[in-house]
Amino acid sequence: MTVGPTGARKRRSTIATFDYGAGNLHSLVKAIAGDNREISVETDLRSAIRADLLVLPGVGAFGSAARAMESAGSSLASALADGLPCLGICLGMQLLFDASEEGSGKGVGFISGNVTRLRTPTVPHMGWNDIEWRAVEDFAQPVQLQTAYFANAYICQPDDESAVLAFTTHQDTTFASVVRRANTVGVQFHPEKSSSAGRAFINAVIDDLLKSEIRAINAAGTIICR
Repeated sequence: MTVGPTGARKRRSTIATFDYGAGNLHSLVKAIAGDNREISVETDLRSAIRADLLVLPGVGAFGSAARAMESAGSSLASALADGLPCLGICLGMQLLFDASEEGSGKGVGFISGNVTRLRTPTVPHMGWNDIEWRAVEDFAQPVQLQTAYFANAYICQPDDESAVLAFTTHQDTTFASVVRRANTVGVQFHPEKSSSAGRAFINAVIDDLLKSEIRAINAAGTIICR
């Protein structure tokens, strides 16, 4: 609990980062830490989706990550459909889709489409690149990141382009770099590695998603138990 300016106690938001078992999540956890947030790293997906917000990190490979999520994949898909706020980063964004050329196994399928390998002269796409925003009015407007750090050899191909909020071009290929459906956002880049601007962006997105859940609960008049 934290104390607000009037002295009233406010519950800290719980944020769970799901660990596929693939690597160090320290930089991500550090980037999203805050006094009003309780951050956990979970290896049990069912436990992770009980948090106020789920983060799917960008560390690992599609096949092994899909296997780590397989036993609770349907529970995750249902939670996202019920409005669970979720942020997918790089691989985490790709896992929101149906399947990937990188490896076997199924993604969550919350955003229809597939993940394909970049077919550009240079693969992987590594380093800083521009983000080309579409006309979006309600998404982290004050902190729309203009440049970010990428490290990807695969790209998402949504069936419905209306899910795409921003694009990035690498050599002769333009691909989706930010997608959204309901309270779920995916980013192909690594905001936690994109300097102070990237960290400001990721925290603005998290705040926006948490507020979206509060608005949905207030509108419905009920809280969905996960």
